[in-house]
Amino acid sequence: MDVFKFGGASVNSAEGVRNFCKIAQSYRSESLIVVSAMGKTTNALEQIVDNFFHKKTDLVQQQFVDIKTYHFGIINELFSKNDSASVDKINRLFDNLNVYLEKSASLNYEFEYDQIVAYGELISTTILSEYLRNKGVKNQWVDIRRYLKTNDTFGEAKVDWELSRQLLPTAFTFQDTFIYITQGFIGGTSSNLTTTLGREGSDYTAAILANVLDAQEVSILKDVPGVMNADPKWLPDAKQLKRISYQEAIELAFFGAKVIHPKTIQPIREKNIPMFVRSFINFHEQGTMVSTAAIEKSVKTPIFIQKKDQRLISIRPKDYSFIIEENLGPIFSMIAKHRLKVNLTQNSAISFSLCVDNSKNIDQLIEALKEDYEVRYNENLELITIRHYDDESINQMTEGRSILLEQKSRDTAQYVLECKV
Repeated sequence: MDVFKFGGASVNSAEGVRNFCKIAQSYRSESLIVVSAMGKTTNALEQIVDNFFHKKTDLVQQQFVDIKTYHFGIINELFSKNDSASVDKINRLFDNLNVYLEKSASLNYEFEYDQIVAYGELISTTILSEYLRNKGVKNQWVDIRRYLKTNDTFGEAKVDWELSRQLLPTAFTFQDTFIYITQGFIGGTSSNLTTTLGREGSDYTAAILANVLDAQEVSILKDVPGVMNADPKWLPDAKQLKRISYQEAIELAFFGAKVIHPKTIQPIREKNIPMFVRSFINFHEQGTMVSTAAIEKSVKTPIFIQKKDQRLISIRPKDYSFIIEENLGPIFSMIAKHRLKVNLTQNSAISFSLCVDNSKNIDQLIEALKEDYEVRYNENLELITIRHYDDESINQMTEGRSILLEQKSRDTAQYVLECKV
């Protein structure tokens, strides 16, 4: 059995759905297909969540209509008038979402986020499953929330591995079909409340299913031919990496490479399951293989990772006392409380600096830190990470730019830079 994961870009149009169908038909072995929300639907649903929570009813309804119009633009190209049963299934999901949006929001933003944003995956998988069925491709749609169980940390739920290992094999038996379609990114609590696994969590879902069901391999279908040594939208001359190790993939994901979700590697590494990152256009090409095999030292290529919209926060105790473990503990507790991702830290005797993604919680963190520390920060920065750096790659990234913070290890160099004007 093989696991396939399709991202939103691969099914963002009627043409994309037809291409998906070709791929599904081309594999005759048992296949479990994990799908994200279509196109930028998750972003649009996040805007709805924000307006719903803040009681901006008119905006919520307009945005709901926009999302429905986008999907039905695709549906009307794919389904004929004779496919009314399929369209009715999809319509019911939109009706359920609309009914939810007519209620009053709770006081828990992350809870509301999970209940609303999950509809992106539920709708996309229903469209794809029904389209395959109408084209004569037998498949079974599975609501993953019933079988992939998590705790109730809404917004970034933790998998209940013990319960999930009991339930998942009962859903994917391959007795009546050799194709299953299910949702990435979402799960459910033991009391059947919807949760999400963290932004871009569909890759993680695929890895979880591969681990529990002992898949032979995992394929992540992207809009690039494989793992590149840089985002080609940023550096057009980026080169494809044919093979990388699990360890390298974990490092790249940790530093912010968008092609692989940070949590994806551990479940497949545990079972030594190879993962292929492939193009959904040229899907029969191997792409990049992620496995136990390491990159040969002689062919190591510098790998560039760019994170935009960063803030560099520098703090020091008001009494000029030393930055020691007793001080760092409370600082990191505050960071965790505000759910911020720290990308880089550096400390001296009396100061501590951290580079973090800009987010809606960052100003709250700064205000909390000001109670005990002097705080300074810079906005609109870039964090550039270079794996397997050399002098040429460092000069390429930093020449003529103002460096606010620099950090090097044996394999990795990182630079916090002012954005180019």
